[in-house]
Amino acid sequence: QVQLVESGGGLVQAGGSLRLSCAASGIIFSIYSMGWYRQAPGSQRELVATITSGGRTNYADSVKGRFTISRDNAKKTVYLQMNSLKPEDTAVYYCTTRSDLIDYWGQGTQVTVSS
Repeated sequence: QVQLVESGGGLVQAGGSLRLSCAASGIIFSIYSMGWYRQAPGSQRELVATITSGGRTNYADSVKGRFTISRDNAKKTVYLQMNSLKPEDTAVYYCTTRSDLIDYWGQGTQVTVSS
């Protein structure tokens, strides 16, 4: 079955950086788009960034210029490099993909940015 496992979250001061990883299994990773979403307490889950199988990327306006999504098809892993972090980036970050019209999600990794 499809599994997505995120890692790399933690506590960081404002202005700092973190790199999230999401390791996928159970899918032909290279042919699928991958995405990162986040959910802050009391808020809806929101799109952060996506990357297509061809490497085309898309970002939420709130993270453009600060976050970079990338993928390593050999490692079946998608990354989210987060720089210049702000307290409002505090959230649980989820990795996601869609396979055969089914959306799959990881368990999430907590990112906390202190001011």
